[in-house]
Amino acid sequence: MAAMYRIPEASGILVNTFRSLEARAVAALRDPRCLPGRVLPPVYCVGPLIGSSGDGEATSPRHECLAWLDGQPDRSVVFLCFRSMTNWGLQSEEQLGEMAVGLDNSGHRFLWVVRAPGGDGVPDLSALLPGGFLERTDGRGLVVKLWAPQVDVLRHRATGAFVTHCGWNSALEGVTAGVPMLCWPMYAEQRMNKLFMVEEMRVAVEMVGWQQGLVKAGEVEGKVRMIMESEEGRELRVRAAAQKEGAAVAWNDGGSGRAALAQFLAEVDSRQPLARDGEAIDGELWQPV
Repeated sequence: MAAMYRIPEASGILVNTFRSLEARAVAALRDPRCLPGRVLPPVYCVGPLIGSSGDGEATSPRHECLAWLDGQPDRSVVFLCFRSMTNWGLQSEEQLGEMAVGLDNSGHRFLWVVRAPGGDGVPDLSALLPGGFLERTDGRGLVVKLWAPQVDVLRHRATGAFVTHCGWNSALEGVTAGVPMLCWPMYAEQRMNKLFMVEEMRVAVEMVGWQQGLVKAGEVEGKVRMIMESEEGRELRVRAAAQKEGAAVAWNDGGSGRAALAQFLAEVDSRQPLARDGEAIDGELWQPV
């Protein structure tokens, strides 16, 4: 918290977002009334910066789930993944059971990344999930243990919705893929992100059961059906597609994200004397990033 109070002392602030996505917030940060009596450093919206799905992905074998997605119709699969390592084990066995029943009853295709409660190693799916679930959903559903290449899954033509914990990286990945989302926050800033995704971006709907500590099967089924079948779901997809276009424009040549990054680098260059790799400047070792 102490570091937050020192933000005005910085020379600039880099934010992984793009101007059109958070227009109100960007305007507020540039308003002199944002920090009465002090000057807020310039804010550079350099996003959307999206990482790869995993280290060494380009040379590793293609994940089995992508081959499975290849055989599914366009925009037909609900992807459930709580990517952050800190979310490991936060869902109880009871919660996993409710999710399974809801997905089963929805009748929709799904790709579900499952982790063991408590983060205890590789999950035993036959013990964790309701009896007969894997057999009943075979063909229209795929359960993956521990990890899936989230960025690639979201960008796949077959992915039609994303159930997410609302970490900012995951939210941006959903936005840049143009996929509507079902929000299931767990802690910290994820709750604030959920509010923004639902009420400002308007590309998501909340799974409200998380507030009571258990999202029940009926809500899982109902929200999956809503986002995949209803008029409200169609409107979410339209808005998600518009946000995807805005993200692409921001990072194209001449876009706001690239322009902000170029401006930031120019500011750094004007303040920092040039040095060769390994040379010391003002007592610090200068290395390229």
